[in-house]
Amino acid sequence: MSTSNHTGVSHTVFHLLGIPGLEDQHMWISIPFVISYVIALLGNSLLIFIILTKQTLHGPMYLFLCMLAAADIVLSTSTIPQMLAIFWFNAGEISLDCCITQLFFLHSTFVSESGILLVMAFDRYVAICYPLRYTSILTDSLIGKIAVTIFLRSYGTIIPIIFLLKRLTFCKSNILPNTGCKHIVLAHVSCDDIRVNIWYGFFVLMSTVVLDLVLIFVSYVLILHAVFRIPSQHARHKALNTCGSHICVIILFYGPGIFTTLTQRFGRHIAPHIHILLSDVCILIPPMMNPLIYGVKTKEIRHQVLHVLCRKKK
Repeated sequence: MSTSNHTGVSHTVFHLLGIPGLEDQHMWISIPFVISYVIALLGNSLLIFIILTKQTLHGPMYLFLCMLAAADIVLSTSTIPQMLAIFWFNAGEISLDCCITQLFFLHSTFVSESGILLVMAFDRYVAICYPLRYTSILTDSLIGKIAVTIFLRSYGTIIPIIFLLKRLTFCKSNILPNTGCKHIVLAHVSCDDIRVNIWYGFFVLMSTVVLDLVLIFVSYVLILHAVFRIPSQHARHKALNTCGSHICVIILFYGPGIFTTLTQRFGRHIAPHIHILLSDVCILIPPMMNPLIYGVKTKEIRHQVLHVLCRKKK
C-alpha cells in the first residue's frame, strides 16, 4: 500500500471519470438519474411540507419520517448533481477540498439514515408492545434528543476521515474512476500507507450501519413475538400492517448496500463499471422510493397528499 515512487507532489485537483467503459452511454445513463433526483426532491419535499404543516401528523412516527425525508434530500443533492455534470458536460474536475466535502456529506448522511431507520424500528416496537404508554415514552423531548444523537454520531464518526485523508499525499494519480468522491476511492490514489483509512472505514461500517441492522433485526423479532401473542387475527394484521412501510424502506436501504458489498468482496471478475453502477443504486433508489412507499401505504399521508394536490388543481 505504500510506494517508493513518492514524488512529493500532491494533487489538489482531481478528475472524476464517471463510469469508465461506458463513456459513450453517459447521456442515456443520465436519464434514470434525472428522473430519480426529481422524484426524490419533489416527493421528500412534499412529505416534509405535509408533516410540518398538518398538526395531526406531529406524532413520533411522522417526525422520524420527516427526518428521513430531509436526509434523503441531502443524500441526493450531495451526489446526483455532480454525476449529471459528468454525464452531460464531462465536468468531472473537482478540487481536493470539494471532494472531501462531498464524501463527508455522502458518508455522514448514509450513517444518519441508518440511525433514523433504527429509531423508526424502535418507534414501531413501542407502538405495538406498549401502545398505552406510546406517547409517554416517545415524548417531544426524547425525540429531540434522539435526533441530536443521530446527527452527532454520524458527524462524529465521519469527521476523523477528513483528517485521515488530509494527511495523505496524492501523488499516484489525479484520476478517480467513479461518479463521485468516496473515502476509499480517493485514498487509493495516495502514495502513502492507507491501512489506517481502510481499518477506520471498516470500524465505522461495523459500529454504525451493521450494528443498526442487527438492532433493527432484534426489534422486529420482539415485535413479531408480541404480535403473534395477540389473540385477534384482525388485530395481528393491523399491527403488522403498521410495520409494512418501514420494512420496505429497510429492504431498499440495506439490500442494495449488502449486495454491492458482496459483489465487491467476491465478484472480482465483475467489470468495474458494474461495481460503480451498483454503488450508485444505493444512492438513487432509497431517496426516490421512500416517499412513494409511505405515500401509498400510510393512509394519513396518502389522504393529505391527495388533499394538497386536489387543492392545487382547483
